Amino acid sequence: MKSNLKFRTSVCVLSFLLMMLSYLCSAAIPEIKERNILSREATAIGLSKSLVTDNSWNKLPDYHNRDFWEKVPAKLKVAGICRAEGYLDYNWPVVKATDYLEYIRSGNRRQEVYAEPGKALNSLVIGELIEGKGRFLNQIINAVWYYSEQTWWGWSAHLYFQKAPGGLPDINEPTVDLGVGEIASDLAWTWYLFKDEFDKIHPLISSRLKQEIMNKAVNPYFERTDFGYMGFKGGRVNNWNPWVNYNMLNCFLILEDDPERKSSMVLKIVNSLDKFLNGYPDDGGCDEGPSYWGVAGSILYESLALLKDATAGKYDVFDDPLIRAIGSYFHKVNIHAPYFINFADADATTGGNPATVYMYGKSINDLQMQQFGAYLAKLNKWGEASFSGKICDQIENLTLLHEISNAESKEPLVSHFWMPDTEIAGGRDKEGSFSGFFFGAKGGFNAESHNHNDVGSCVMYYDGKPCLIDLGRESYTSKTFGPERYEIWTMQSGYHNLPVINGAEQKEGEMFKAKNSSFVANDKYIRFSTDISGAYLPAANIKSWMRSYTLNRGKNFIITDKYELSSVSPEVTSSNLITYCRVSETKPGELIFEGDGFKLKMKYDPKKIKPKIEFIELKDAGLKRYWPNGVTRVTLQFLNPSPAGRQSVTFSEI
Repeated sequence: MKSNLKFRTSVCVLSFLLMMLSYLCSAAIPEIKERNILSREATAIGLSKSLVTDNSWNKLPDYHNRDFWEKVPAKLKVAGICRAEGYLDYNWPVVKATDYLEYIRSGNRRQEVYAEPGKALNSLVIGELIEGKGRFLNQIINAVWYYSEQTWWGWSAHLYFQKAPGGLPDINEPTVDLGVGEIASDLAWTWYLFKDEFDKIHPLISSRLKQEIMNKAVNPYFERTDFGYMGFKGGRVNNWNPWVNYNMLNCFLILEDDPERKSSMVLKIVNSLDKFLNGYPDDGGCDEGPSYWGVAGSILYESLALLKDATAGKYDVFDDPLIRAIGSYFHKVNIHAPYFINFADADATTGGNPATVYMYGKSINDLQMQQFGAYLAKLNKWGEASFSGKICDQIENLTLLHEISNAESKEPLVSHFWMPDTEIAGGRDKEGSFSGFFFGAKGGFNAESHNHNDVGSCVMYYDGKPCLIDLGRESYTSKTFGPERYEIWTMQSGYHNLPVINGAEQKEGEMFKAKNSSFVANDKYIRFSTDISGAYLPAANIKSWMRSYTLNRGKNFIITDKYELSSVSPEVTSSNLITYCRVSETKPGELIFEGDGFKLKMKYDPKKIKPKIEFIELKDAGLKRYWPNGVTRVTLQFLNPSPAGRQSVTFSEI
């Protein structure tokens, strides 16, 4: 008996190892392609000779261009000055040691501690630019001194870059994170705009400011190559790369006096941005979602536009297919603005940056994208109130206000799209109309940037309003990006539109991925299918599980599961649906989904499926931004599932 048991145990272990090997062999680890688009362009134009070494590259209006500031529309003048006046008596707060320590004590990132002084600085700068009377200069100088005296400009969650333990910043090892980059850029523009005015008051103001930016941000960024987001250590990098690079590029161009060193600095930015592009899929898809595209593809564009300006137009890669694809991604995943396909941590709604969307479209000759930027401007009432964001962005928005406000605007509502590398698909009933059904779906793998365990999930909207949703993510804490990430319910496949198979949910990791994803679209229907069996552990005993989404144009939307199991466990197999609709059961075989201005009926086979309706009240502020009324999970339990079978549910308008 012991011999047989030992043999059976060995066979089981060998079987498990072979199955895991199969999973690993089929894993689609994102390919890093040494395209080096940007460094090749730098070589082609002779970057060191083409770079404008003084600040004449900067075409934005400065403080002394009173003609421009006088022509700012009256309502924006009033709004900008009023906002600045709100900070005339602002008491610049100390960022206390306990503010930093709170992150390692409770997980609270205390973002508001760092955010408010930044808003004050930006508001005061814009107010002074508009008014031009010197009324806000004292508080701007206080801001300069406030940041000069501060140990570190970053966010407590990012202290892992230093060698010293996290929790408090080490003044002897300046590191550059997202927060440092943002503040450094705004301070560099403050120096550029008001250096002459500062010098009239006291020469130490501008010299101290420049010294602090150089010591806290510019020099460490230029001299170090070990910040992972730079890409020089290998592997794929995420939105941190263009986000920090853009801010540091502003600093390098504005502050560095030595032409040779400036050229080296800019070339480093170019090489680092190449690492971002080398890890990008050919289809231009952003696996971080459209809201993160705003600090990924969008800010990549800003960097490339800045490089073009800094070389008097010689540096130009906007005709490159990948650069074009990264831009067009944004309007493809539009459902009906402000709703976008929002897998992973992405927000369900985003307004984008209308000016960047417009100018990106203009630069790559994509009329749809350009028109979408103008559409988003109208949708967001862009220009009717003060702009927000970085100082340079606010000034640029003012320069583009007339052009974009008077440009042709149109929402791109594409018939369908398929991104075979990112494995994101979508489509609607009719091109150019948000009426009727829209769905988006994904294959992919469970180690994407800002990943959720959501291989094979979908969203479905009707008349541009949410029905089946992706929840997004809760407010960020230390747990969000730590080893306990997948203990958070919104990250789990059980709270996505996915099945629980033999009691098992999906697992996280590169090896847990979709297989055999396919997409078909014609005048009659759109269908996306993918085998999601590889997203579950071998212990779930799944041979194949083909999840399909079919939109029969103008008729219905069908979710189908065709599966084969090696065995059926006593654990429940079910399919979950997460919805923002009110759900009720009218009779066996039919559920009613009542949304914002629409009603859909969902038909199912009551002999095979038993539904359970569970309302979930949301308390997290991050989730309540999009789903304030709570959400509902519909669990469709499979009744007496066989080792192989087929299940489907059909949504149609009442």
